[in-house]
Amino acid sequence: MHDKDESPTLLKRAGTEKLREVFLKYASIQKNGEHYMTSEDFVRKFLGLFSESAFNDESVRLLANIADTSKDGLISFSEFQAFEGLLCTPDALYRTAFQLFDRKGNGTVSYADFADVVQKTELHSKIPFSLDGPFIKRYFGDKKQRLINYAEFTQLLHDFHEEHAMEAFRSKDPAGTGFISPLDFQDIIVNVKRHLLTPGVKDNLVSVTEGHKVSFPYFIAFTSLLNNMELIKQVYLHATEGSRTDMITKDQILYAAQTMSQITPLEVDILFHLAGAVHQAGRIDYSDLSNIAPEHYTKHITHRLAEIKAVESPADRSAFIQILESSYRFTLGSFAGAVGATVVYPIDLVKTRMQNQRAGSFIGEVAYRNSWDCFKKVVRHEGFMGLYRGLLPQLMGVAPEKAIKLTVNDLVRDKLTDKKGNIPTWAEVMAGGCAGASQVVFTNPLEIVKIRLQVAGEIASGSKIRAWSVVRELGLFGLYKGARACLLRDVPFSAIYFPTYAHTKAMMADKDGYNHPLTLLAAGAIAGVPAASLVTPADVIKTRLQVVARSGQTTYTGVWDATKKIMAEEGPRAFWKGTAARVFRSSPQFGVTLVTYELLQRLFYVDFGGTQPKGSEAHKITTPLEQAAASVTTENLDHIGGYRAAVPLLAGVESKFGLYLPRFGRGVAAATPSTAKGS
Repeated sequence: MHDKDESPTLLKRAGTEKLREVFLKYASIQKNGEHYMTSEDFVRKFLGLFSESAFNDESVRLLANIADTSKDGLISFSEFQAFEGLLCTPDALYRTAFQLFDRKGNGTVSYADFADVVQKTELHSKIPFSLDGPFIKRYFGDKKQRLINYAEFTQLLHDFHEEHAMEAFRSKDPAGTGFISPLDFQDIIVNVKRHLLTPGVKDNLVSVTEGHKVSFPYFIAFTSLLNNMELIKQVYLHATEGSRTDMITKDQILYAAQTMSQITPLEVDILFHLAGAVHQAGRIDYSDLSNIAPEHYTKHITHRLAEIKAVESPADRSAFIQILESSYRFTLGSFAGAVGATVVYPIDLVKTRMQNQRAGSFIGEVAYRNSWDCFKKVVRHEGFMGLYRGLLPQLMGVAPEKAIKLTVNDLVRDKLTDKKGNIPTWAEVMAGGCAGASQVVFTNPLEIVKIRLQVAGEIASGSKIRAWSVVRELGLFGLYKGARACLLRDVPFSAIYFPTYAHTKAMMADKDGYNHPLTLLAAGAIAGVPAASLVTPADVIKTRLQVVARSGQTTYTGVWDATKKIMAEEGPRAFWKGTAARVFRSSPQFGVTLVTYELLQRLFYVDFGGTQPKGSEAHKITTPLEQAAASVTTENLDHIGGYRAAVPLLAGVESKFGLYLPRFGRGVAAATPSTAKGS
């Protein structure tokens, strides 16, 4: 399945030789020394659609006809490559639909072409459209001989469904009363506007009428609302100044709508009525709009290395499944934490050396003027690998430390998130605080061993110290020396960091709420600045408590004792030593850690029936073609260049224009040149 890893921008064209290699792999016909694909080769084998044994062969030929511009029933390499190029164009969706109707391949659509395709759709078979009425004559002329070019066709396609809906209303109201029954209303919307319905809306079509007859103005407003839901989302974002979680009233939407668009009060009434029928709430937020508006093919296209569905629905989440989910997050968090720690470890070493430097110089101790000076002297005296002194115990501890922090934060956030996916700020702070407290179990032993190894290189004549010797010297209780200061640092850090990250990430998301990996990295780094800097005093105290005091240096008995002595001997500025190094270490570390953590969840996707990281939501499957594509468990690596978007685009022809083609039908015969000719 495809969802999207990049904004809906132009896809990069595939190389000719690579494309030819893919083409020859699927081309089953050879004629006059040239290779060709049949309709089945292209649609069923290459695209992976209509894989059922009793597939509708005419639908397969219609779809293959989009690429078969010569209309001879066979797809040559030049046609295969030309369609790949079309899929990379900015208006690929409309051009794909146009080639579906351009049955003769001459760049125009005739009345016969249009009627032929429309009559083959599922919609026409359920609610026939008058192909001899005034609407058709306005486009094709009274004698229906006018040819429609591409630009005109796009408007025809846009207007066709509106006209079909009005014609369906007239057919259900033969007496001309201006009203239809709730069941007739449901029948029309389900068939004519099927491509605009989500399950929540579809299930409430009758209840939203409250049993009353549906007037023509209400009917038009309802269909207009469904058509304009993307615009409604922009109105909402305008009213909330970009927030996706603010609950707003009908008056706020009305006020924002009158300054932005021609959305009518009746449409707004229906919007709130629909939201109330689906969620039983008097106010709406962005998630309500997403539940009303269907997701289309323009969602993001990403390659997943694995995709597992652990439960069929959230109702199936057992205690065992929740434990598995936490284990999954813990594993990914461990790897992400190790990556983040390795990237910034040299900065962390410099920060520790700076924070441990006392006011008076110790004989044989290297003195540092600033962080850069410290960095240069470490490399000069200890070599490049001196920057990674103590990395191994750091990695052994940082993996479970970051994993437990990320897992607990996600766990508490899940518990405090409402059914609509919203979480109040106080709950975000609490989740972060709980995460910070839980990590101290791993952090404190890790920190005290790491710090003693890091400062060991400061004494020129000092013997080499091993991590295990530090552990043996300290013992179990000694490993938790300075734990109070560790709590004093880690709880507020996480309480500040995680809410800041969540809100910064939301602000950097695109209009569809999707976060590109670079925005995740930036959000993680930005959130680290206030979190790391504001808790530096606690970090200084923790460092002083955990380092072995040398001869002549002040010793500390606890957090309060250290605070008083540092203030008395070195002044308030001492509490902010190493702030810059700490920020430069924590910001990129958490940026790298969080982007790695979230990307791993996207790449190794497992649906446990719970929440997924916001900004990486999977594409919702709403059309038969999408469902067919999703049924293929392994991704087709032959879908290169523009063909990465082929299945989503063909699904878009269904979901945006309602041109559903029958999936089952008249036979299973292969689309051979003789049967396909002239189709």
